[in-house]
Formats: sequence, C-alpha cells, structure tokens
Amino acid sequence: MSAQTKVRRKTVTKIRAAKGKAPLVCLTAYTAPIAALADEVADLILVGDSAGMVVHGFENTVPVTLDTMILHGQAVVRVSKRACIVVDMPFGSYEESPEVAYRNASRVMQETGCTAVKLEGGAHMAPTISFLVKRGIPVMAHIGLTPQAVHAMGGFRTSGRCRDEWADVEADAKAVAEAGAFSVVLEGMAEPLAAKITGLVNIPTVGIGASAQCDGQILVIDDLLGLTPKPPSFVKKYADLDEVIREALGRYAEEVRSRAFPALEHTYAVKDEGEAKRA
Repeated sequence: MSAQTKVRRKTVTKIRAAKGKAPLVCLTAYTAPIAALADEVADLILVGDSAGMVVHGFENTVPVTLDTMILHGQAVVRVSKRACIVVDMPFGSYEESPEVAYRNASRVMQETGCTAVKLEGGAHMAPTISFLVKRGIPVMAHIGLTPQAVHAMGGFRTSGRCRDEWADVEADAKAVAEAGAFSVVLEGMAEPLAAKITGLVNIPTVGIGASAQCDGQILVIDDLLGLTPKPPSFVKKYADLDEVIREALGRYAEEVRSRAFPALEHTYAVKDEGEAKRA
C-alpha cells in the first residue's frame, strides 16, 4: 500500500470535530477478531471494562484490573487500522488522585498504543480530567449511569427520569467538557435530558440507552450480535449469533460422535519415501 493510500487512524481531533455532523459510529471490542471487523465500520472503538462481564463472566465491572484492560487493549490496537481506540480506566485506577490517574493512564497508553482513555464520573472528576489532558492524555468522559458505581448506586440505576435530577447531570456534562474531555458518553439517561445535554456542550455526546439526538451511539458488540443472554432493554439486537453458534456446535458434536468428522479431506496422508525427500 502506498503512502498516498495508507489508512490513517481517526484522531481525537477528528472525533471532536464531528460535533453536530454525521453521527459517530462507536462499538466496543475486546478481542482481535471482533476488533478487525468493528474497525471496518466504527469511527471509535471502546475497549470497555464491560469485558469483565462479557468475556470474563463477572456480575459487574468492578473486579476488572488495569492489567486486564491493557491485555484487551493491546489485542484491539494490534489489528485495528482506522478507528480511534479508547481504553477504559478500570475501577480503582484513577479515583485516588490526579497523579495516580496519570500514572495509570500513561501506562495504558504506553503499553497498548491506544488513542485515549475513558473514565467515569462528572463534576467531581473534572480536576482529574483536566490534569490528564494538560499532560497529553486525551480523555473521554462518562456520565449518567456509571457501571463502576453499581454498589454505591444500589444497582444499575438510570438517570434523569425525575426532572429534579437534571440540574446535577447537566452540571456534570458541562464540567467534563470544560475540563477538556474530547467527548462524553451518556449512559442510561432519560431521552429528553440526553438530547438537552447534547445541545448544551461543545463536545460530541455518545449515547447508550440515551437519545437518537446524541452526536453518536455505542453498544456492547456482544449485545447487538445476540450473544448476551439478557441484554439491557435499550439494546437493539441486529443478529442472533447465539442461535447460529449453538447450531454449529450441535452439528460438530453430532459428527464427532458418529465419526463423520474428521473426513478424509481433514486429515494428512502418509507420503512415500520419495515424496518425503522431495518435500
């Protein structure tokens, strides 16, 4: 491939410039095969700490470690070419202080080669976001339903269903934008509030269970492919790969038990002495 036709990865500058234009297509990915496919269509791929639930079987994202995120981040960056790659900062890796956040975020970027990191929290995390951005670490913010706070919130609680909550959520959005975040995820948020916030801030909003008026949308890729047993109610299932995989595995098991597999074409024949020497 010539230098003129080389595919260039989307930068945070391009993602931020998409505000108010064509909606951003965002997806999660945790493994190399899925990342390679997502990279063909996505503007931004998030290596989410949702890997803890999707890949590792945890009940929530809290047990996910920095090493886990780095491992998944390396796989995604390795095979992707065009999407902006953002890696989640896991629970406990950034809340203690801006300095701790910087140490861990810089490690994530150095060891994965990702474009940016994402962290959860609104106004109270604005000083940390500012600290990171000023030191060269692009940050994607995340407000509304914040999964890492599942225990503090008493479950996966949506935000903005009551209008008396709106002022605090709006303040969170403004704070992370003013701190220098290049975009912000709005998760599990009442539709009118998400639409309002999109008009309030000068950075792209990326909705997940929010509003079609957001500047982009993201879904956990296993949810939209039909691989999650009980996906959230806001998920649209675009395929039913669970059924496809079950059918394929069933046929494999049947052919193994009947000795129909492996067939002759799936095995290696013995070469005669002359063929072996020529090979």
